[in-house]
Amino acid sequence: MKDSLQQLIAGPCSAETREQVLTTAKELAEIKELTYFRAGIWKPRTAPGSFEGIGVEGLAWLKEAQETYGLKTITEVATPEHVESCLNAGVDALWIGARTTVNPFYVQQIADSLKGVDIPIFVKNPISPDVGLWMGAIERFKLAGSSQVSVIHRGFFSYSKGLFRNPPMWEIPIKLKTEFPDLQIICDPSHISGDANMIEEVSKFALQLGMNGLMIESHPSPKVAWSDAKQQVTPDRLKEIVTAILTNKANQAIKQDELISLRKDIDLADRKALLEISNRMQIVRDIAQYKKENSATVFQIERWKHVLEESKKQASELGLTEEFVEDLMNLIHKESLHIHHLIYNS
Repeated sequence: MKDSLQQLIAGPCSAETREQVLTTAKELAEIKELTYFRAGIWKPRTAPGSFEGIGVEGLAWLKEAQETYGLKTITEVATPEHVESCLNAGVDALWIGARTTVNPFYVQQIADSLKGVDIPIFVKNPISPDVGLWMGAIERFKLAGSSQVSVIHRGFFSYSKGLFRNPPMWEIPIKLKTEFPDLQIICDPSHISGDANMIEEVSKFALQLGMNGLMIESHPSPKVAWSDAKQQVTPDRLKEIVTAILTNKANQAIKQDELISLRKDIDLADRKALLEISNRMQIVRDIAQYKKENSATVFQIERWKHVLEESKKQASELGLTEEFVEDLMNLIHKESLHIHHLIYNS
């Protein structure tokens, strides 16, 4: 059972008052799966004048929660000064926020300030869906001597309004795990969903994808929280979510032989799909050679629009979404243009 939820980080989005921090800590201490008690001390906000965190004063409240309830503590840092204050206050672990990860200069400054101090570091993904930027941040901490580096997947910024506050784009943390197989990935369903009602569902799916734990925001009275009120759950609700997650894991009875058979079917289907794409690309090479020999135009916009529209029309008939088909065809078209370029310049 422990493997289903290896780490649980929980606590309020922001440390607001001593009473709020200690009340939350007392209730969350009852959850035996809790690994770290979290609370934001400094809050990077978009608009000036918004609540930007209680500051250094809040570190004393974290220390009190630590000593009173035997909890390990964690908070976000964005500057070397934050790091120094946290280390002096005895904070057990640190996380790097999404707005900081996006800037390699900030990451390097924090990494340099931690040289010689091997404290657990959790790196949130950058707000943009850039796996290279995320990987670079991890490497900076490792090169600075940090041996306890994990990451937090909190979703990515999007201009479009959809189901999620920050679309998860699950393929990105999966790619990261492929590059760093031993890396622990913690999911932050609070920031992904932006809605307390969705946290259980997102949490379960993240763990089914093989993520190692969760970071969930919890507040005694979410409606009056000073930041991110909509995405925080009460400690009692968090207890229910944890119980549901563990029960769900216990009830999963997968027939391994049937699964192996289905995976063989997938492997065969993938092989056939790649073969068909390979055949298509050979036709593209023939067309490119013909166009070169006859001085024909390489790219014809009307022809491409026709191909794309016809493919999207077939999507529903094939049980596929138009969005998926469009993405797939654009990827194939990109490779086709590359082939044309090579042939024209050979």
